[in-house]
Amino acid sequence: QVQLVESGGGLVQPGGSLRLSCAASGNIFSINAMGWYRQAPGKQRELVASITRVGGTNYADSVKGRFTISRDNGKNTVYLQMNSLKPDDTAVYYCNAVEQFYPYREYWGQGTQVTVSS
Repeated sequence: QVQLVESGGGLVQPGGSLRLSCAASGNIFSINAMGWYRQAPGKQRELVASITRVGGTNYADSVKGRFTISRDNGKNTVYLQMNSLKPDDTAVYYCNAVEQFYPYREYWGQGTQVTVSS
């Protein structure tokens, strides 16, 4: 089992920045990819960014050039640096981890609210 705990959400003005953190514990050696998803009211959960154990990254088109995902394997933590935030970025952000071996179980954090508003 893997436990994920997010932190760093909050209220920020348009154009501002926030950094989200996700600390993993438990059977961390089973994890390959980690990532961030978000879900806005009335919308489906969507992938924001992901990063593999060796550092390969993937971003949603809507955040490319503004968000950066990084990973500290020594601290078992993944970060999401969010710059130039827009009101459309308002959502609950969830940390996700996927095991590297079959059956590729997924784990989720409890979510952290990000609100971009003036």
